[in-house]
Amino acid sequence: MKLMTKIFTKQNTFLFLLVAMVLIAKLIPFKESYNQFFNLSGFIDWGIAGIFLLYGLKLNLKEVVKDVSNWKLHLLIQSGTFIIFPLLVLIFYPFVKDSQYYNIWLSVFFLASLPSTVSSSVVMVSIAKGNVTSAIFNASISGIIGIVMTPLLMSFFLTSNGEGGNQIEIIEQLLLKVLLPIILGILLNPVFKKWVTKYSSIIAEFDRLIILLIVYESFSSAFIENIFASVPSLVFVILVLSVVFLFFSVYEILNFLAKKMNFKPKEIITATFCGSKKSLVHGSLFLLVLGIPDEQKVLFLLPVMVYHSFQLFYVSWLANKIAKRMEITASQI
Repeated sequence: MKLMTKIFTKQNTFLFLLVAMVLIAKLIPFKESYNQFFNLSGFIDWGIAGIFLLYGLKLNLKEVVKDVSNWKLHLLIQSGTFIIFPLLVLIFYPFVKDSQYYNIWLSVFFLASLPSTVSSSVVMVSIAKGNVTSAIFNASISGIIGIVMTPLLMSFFLTSNGEGGNQIEIIEQLLLKVLLPIILGILLNPVFKKWVTKYSSIIAEFDRLIILLIVYESFSSAFIENIFASVPSLVFVILVLSVVFLFFSVYEILNFLAKKMNFKPKEIITATFCGSKKSLVHGSLFLLVLGIPDEQKVLFLLPVMVYHSFQLFYVSWLANKIAKRMEITASQI
């Protein structure tokens, strides 16, 4: 019974549901003719705007302001998310730019350009006995920075290869679906703060619902158009190895730098956990906002899904291991 409880945690259940969406997309793909009964794309578009509106409503500005003074920790975490991650992938650009593996590289670079997670970063830092206040600050600020940094980093490659579509349209999508809802949410935060707190669990489920629908829609298109013929087993193996390499590289670099900067153990935990996370929420949403071609959406979604799954399973185990070590250390003092 205890084993079943450990397996079917809320986070793990979501991973199983992601797999289920892929299987349903294979068995019952959403065809264009189904839009006369239910406009899935339209619902997802409104859902994206809704997620960012709720993100603004949930943003605790007092917590953000309170933890600003710990700037060295924040700088290291955000550098890990938006500088170290992309640089590690950019190293391989000269080797793939004119090869058949360019789009695979670009999909991994998309992952590297994304902001950190919000909920799981805070939860994992809390389990590992890290600095939770700083985790909340960095998880919140990362999403805001990502609104600018993710499109900026991707624009160097999407536009140069003619794959980005109309840049003006992309900017409009970012403004309407991302930036405007967040600003509106922040403005309405004082009015709806109690409501958001009361129904936070339901709000979290809405986030997951939209992600699951994005996965279902993307994979439905892939199965209908037989896109997986262009994503052979070797490509999938390369993607898995790439994202695992990325995680451990960033984690160890941040761990090394945090120790060199003489951070306390709690701050080292926060730096390594928050700085090495990537957001499936933002990955799924930016996939639809950045003008990624339909035939490449699954390829871009795969690294994000693999990374998300790996970081949840591995970091959950790691957080519990660190927590036990911290308890033993504390008892010996």
